[in-house]
This record gives sequence, structure tokens and C-alpha cells, in this order.
Amino acid sequence: MADFTEEKTSRTDVVNKVASKDSLEQGDLEQGVEKRALRRQLKNRHISMISIGGVIGTGLFVGTATALKNGGPLGLFLGYTVVGTICYAIMISVGEMIALLPIPGGHIKLAERFVDRAFSFTLGWTYWYSWTIFLPTELSASAVLMSFWKSPEEVNPAVWITMCLIVVIMINLLGAGAYGEAEFIFASIKVATIVGLIILGIVLDLGGGPNHDRIGFRYWKNPGPLVQFDNIGGAKGRFLGWWAVMSQAAFSYSGTEIVAIAAGEAKNPRRNLLKAIKRVYIRVIIFYLGGSFIIGLLVASNNVDLDLNSSTAAKSPFVIAIKTAGIKGLPSVINAALLTSAWSAGSSDLYTSSRAIYGLALAGNAPRIFAYTTKRGLPLVAIVFCSLFAFLAYMGISSGSGKVFNWFVNMTAVSSMMAWFGIALMYLRFYKGLSAQGFNRSDLPYTSKMNPYAAWYAVFMCPVICFFSGSSVFYKNNWAADTFVTNYLPFVLFPVLYVGSRLYLKCEPINASDMDFVSGLKEIEADMYDEPPPRNWIEHLWTWLF
Repeated sequence: MADFTEEKTSRTDVVNKVASKDSLEQGDLEQGVEKRALRRQLKNRHISMISIGGVIGTGLFVGTATALKNGGPLGLFLGYTVVGTICYAIMISVGEMIALLPIPGGHIKLAERFVDRAFSFTLGWTYWYSWTIFLPTELSASAVLMSFWKSPEEVNPAVWITMCLIVVIMINLLGAGAYGEAEFIFASIKVATIVGLIILGIVLDLGGGPNHDRIGFRYWKNPGPLVQFDNIGGAKGRFLGWWAVMSQAAFSYSGTEIVAIAAGEAKNPRRNLLKAIKRVYIRVIIFYLGGSFIIGLLVASNNVDLDLNSSTAAKSPFVIAIKTAGIKGLPSVINAALLTSAWSAGSSDLYTSSRAIYGLALAGNAPRIFAYTTKRGLPLVAIVFCSLFAFLAYMGISSGSGKVFNWFVNMTAVSSMMAWFGIALMYLRFYKGLSAQGFNRSDLPYTSKMNPYAAWYAVFMCPVICFFSGSSVFYKNNWAADTFVTNYLPFVLFPVLYVGSRLYLKCEPINASDMDFVSGLKEIEADMYDEPPPRNWIEHLWTWLF
């Protein structure tokens, strides 16, 4: 049975061919940019918290307001459950590939090995677009959160957007190490906040608040577990309400695969990335399913403050619940913690989008200048370029930050789902290549018994959710041009990019027998080492948790 070593003579020709191609590309690259590369600066604790930070964001803290308003408590929980299963399918799929080959550019670069260059081009630019739009989304969310203290009439939202943008850019300009430290702090705050909110939510639901109001499942009875979407009657309206939650849930879960992009800057990458990927399901269950269930218990789906387009009071369902319970002072503390979540997510957005276009440049699918790095391993040109798109958030000055936030949620959710579709499809090619070349999956650093079935599930579900994400606009008297464009433009972008790049590049899919599973393994194995054992009970607890 074949194993994963570069000395296998049966694959010498394939490896030499790929290595020769890579050396030519690198030589061409060095003519256009200085010979530098990313540096491995992210430690185990950084990777652990980055993976958590990718799971917890404003989608959970703020976006659930719209989801609860559209779907009701049951629709909210079911929507997050379904998308959570898709998220898990994607993580175990990308986990198998990245655990084997944690290379710079992550799955964007690997797409060229397992599918073709056109697919790498398509997946990379879709992924870049998704994360680039994420940044103004989080900036808009920060303005929404700040309106809890100062309404847009009192302070222009541009002030809050600018403040948040400066923080995000400065963190990224300080390098991957500084980003890792900042994300460690921010994600720690987010973890403490969501765990505290879940515990507090249980206490409030059981009547432990200052008003001693035992809520129970009151809001599941009135106004009910499901909502009639846009006043459309019957089962159709309730189904559309639940389906509207799916897009918002996709936005909330987007980012869990950020550890794949961080592969090129992770220390001891195979071990640390593997730990983060294997435990993602725990975070999905505790943070998202637990959080969405508690939200459905505490806040009625017809609460006027859930409308991000018009409300000027509390925006997050958690803050609404705390205010309703009569706890003074705490809503401001929680809102401040949620604001750090927007900063954290914004930093991750700029980090990932810059590394995505860096990976595209390495693969020859973007201008070579984006592969330029400073002596400290900072992709400066990529960061500056991606930060320019943050100015889209200023559209909220005239249209309202809440409304703009919802626009960006739609665009990001659909493009992220299509990127997930691309990852799942790439895994199926990866799986086929392993079989064709006689590799044993049990020799991989990480495997899941649920694959390839989980990948097929994601390949089916992602485009289905995207296709019906904006279906409500086709009903009588329900047309909305902004909803149509923000939902379906990212959806058609993926096939258009792939067909166009296939025609332009004149490339064919790589045969399963020619896929490269071995180039770079020596360098990766050279970066592996045994982590020192825990020295005290705090480090033991940290190792157990993360």
C-alpha cells in the first residue's frame, strides 16, 4: 500500500513534473517581487482562538435579530442546526486536505493540485470576494451596536465605522504575530461573553432576573414557534420564514475554515491545525445551537427592536433580553463586549482576504505584486488593497447601517456557501485521487468516517440554499431589487468565473492518477515538533479545552 513520502519511486515522474512547474512559477514570481514569504508566527493558542473567533461573530450577536424576526424561535434553531451540519461537513473535508498539506494559500492553492488551475482561480476569487465583503459587514455591525448609546441622529455612523476601521488596519499592519495576539484576546472575550450570556439566559428564562418573570416557552406559544414570512399565509409562509434563516445562519457560520488559510503562518501546522479542526463541532453545538436556542426563549419574534432597519434601541437579542429583565448597567457592558467582537471579526476578515489574494498571486491567478511581502513576512500590498473595500461600509451613512448590514449579510452568505460548495467538490476530487493512486486514507494525519458522504451532502445543500435564498422576491407584490441583486449576483459569479477561466486558461481537469499529494511534505514535516507538556493546572485546562 502506498504511503505519503517523497521517496516513492512510483510517483517520481509526477513529483518532478510538479516540482519543475513550481520552480518555474517561483522563478517568474521572483522577477516581479522580492524573494520573501510568509513566516510561521501563529502559535497553538493563536490557532485555537482564531478557529473559535471564526465561529463566534456579529452573525450570532447581531444577525440573529433578523433571523428570529423572520423565522421565529423554532425556525431560528432549525436553520442554525441545518447550516451547522453543513459547516461540520466542510470542516472535516478541508481538515483532511489541510492536515496533510498545510501550505501557504491553503485550499486555494491545493485546488490547483486536485482539480485544475481554473477551479483554483474560481475558488480563490470567490473566497476573496466573500471575505472582502465581510469587512464592511462587520464595520456596519459596529455602527449598529454603537447606536445603542448614540442614535444616528446624535452621532454620524461614519465616526464609528472610521474608529473600527483604524483598529482593524493597525492590527493587520503589525503582522501575523500581532494579529494572533489580538485575536487571542478578542476571542477570549467572545468566549467568556457567549458562555456568560447562555448561563444568564437560562437564569432569566427560569425567573432569576430582577423582575422574577419566569418566561419558559412563552414566546414559542405566543407569537408562536414559526413566523409567516412577509405575511404570506399557510405552510408556504412558515417555510419561507425558516428558509430566510438559512442565509443568515450561513453568514454566521462563515469563517470556520479560516484555519486553512492560516496554514502558511502556523507553527507546527499539522498538529495545531488538526486540533482546531477536530474540535469545531463542540464549538458549533455550544455556541451556535445553544445560543440560538436561548435567544428563542428570551425574546419574542415580534419585538420591534429586532428590526435592524428602523430600531434605534438595543440591537442584539441578548441585550434586548437583559433590558427586558430589568438588569441595569449590564446591557452597556454586554454591548461593549459585542463591539469587540466586531473588531475581532473585522481583523480576521482583512487578514483572510489579504492571504486569499496572496495565495491567488502565488498560483498565478492574480497580479504578482500581491505576493510581495516585507522582511517581516507581511503581505503589505495585499493588506492595503483589501482594506480599500472597507469603505463600502460608508453606504450606511445614507441608507442606514442596519439596512446596509443586511445587504452585506446576503452577499457574504451566498458567496461563502458557494466557496463551501467549491471546497466540498475539491475534496471529492481529492478522495478520488487517493483511491486512484492507491493511497490508504488511514495513513492520513486526519480522516473522518463520514466522508465522502458528508462532502456529497455539502455539494448538494450549498447550491440549493443559495438558489432559494432570494426566492421571496418572485412572489406577487414582493419584488425587491436590492434583495435580488445581493442574493443572486454572488450565486452566478461562481459558474461564470469557472467557465470563463477554463476558456481563457485553456486548462483541463487534472487526472486522478496525476494529482500531487507529496510535494512539500519534507518541508512540512521539518516544521513538526513535540509540544512541551503542561507545566501547571492552568495549562492542563487549556490543553483539555483547546
